[in-house]
Amino acid sequence: MLSRRLLRIKVVKALFAHLKSGADNMMASEKTLMASVDKAYDLYFQILILPVEIARYAEQRQELAKQKKLPTFEDLNPNTKFVDNAVIRTIANSDAVNDHIAARKLGWERYPELIRTLYTQLIESDYYKEYMQREGRAFDDDKKLLEEFFKELQNSEALDDVLEEMSILWSDDLPYIVIMILRSLSNLRVSHTELKVPSKFKSSEDPEFIKTLFEKSLVNYSAFQDYIEKFTSNWDVERIVFMDNLIIGTAMAELTSFPSVPVKVTLDEWIEISKYYSTPGSSTFINGVLDKIVESLTAEGRIKKAGRGLI
Repeated sequence: MLSRRLLRIKVVKALFAHLKSGADNMMASEKTLMASVDKAYDLYFQILILPVEIARYAEQRQELAKQKKLPTFEDLNPNTKFVDNAVIRTIANSDAVNDHIAARKLGWERYPELIRTLYTQLIESDYYKEYMQREGRAFDDDKKLLEEFFKELQNSEALDDVLEEMSILWSDDLPYIVIMILRSLSNLRVSHTELKVPSKFKSSEDPEFIKTLFEKSLVNYSAFQDYIEKFTSNWDVERIVFMDNLIIGTAMAELTSFPSVPVKVTLDEWIEISKYYSTPGSSTFINGVLDKIVESLTAEGRIKKAGRGLI
């Protein structure tokens, strides 16, 4: 399922786009936000089938090699360990995966060059060479190969370029999607005939969390910014970037709107997000301001947490 951190990032990006564009239709922006969440879930399936496409390409190459006028021994007797990888076969035969791919019209048919590039990068990698040279065929080896492949995908500029071309809504989603895929693989066993696909959300509360966080942050944006100014009066206003204030305001919306989310979780999440979506040093600034805001909001009775162990 999509992590709460990714959902928070989707919200703050939607807020940024809405405010910077001067949009005045909150519902339209919220619809775009939910579409970006749907696309993130699509990306799980899109990335999951990459090794399937690469294995098909590898098999086609092996068949063509056999048809040479003067094939070598290796051409006629290729190492089929990769094309017969049991985990890849499970993904390829998964009804859940294939149904989603068909319903959402996903796939890599338009990007054969990417498949060739990723294949080349794969066969040149040390982990692939070690896998192919290892005697015997073990399910755990098959799974480990794919785990290494998906981890390496995060460093592929070719893939980044194609994903950006396919959908602007996939910007920065890949690391979170790779984690989802690795979790799916970790639960896969040799006896399984179907890949257990995670649901889009961890619980029915997640869609409401997204919508409420977006709406509360936007409706109270001006009020939150006025509140923030009380704790940033000693800072050079020109050095406080827009994203810093937006993140703090969104954190305030979460602190005051979700009784079941611990204060510490909210603070930790937004401080981590600020490390990637604002300027160097922003996390320290945001941490300090939020500490003061939490103290003030708590004193005013505006932060109310319900549940055992919540503070």
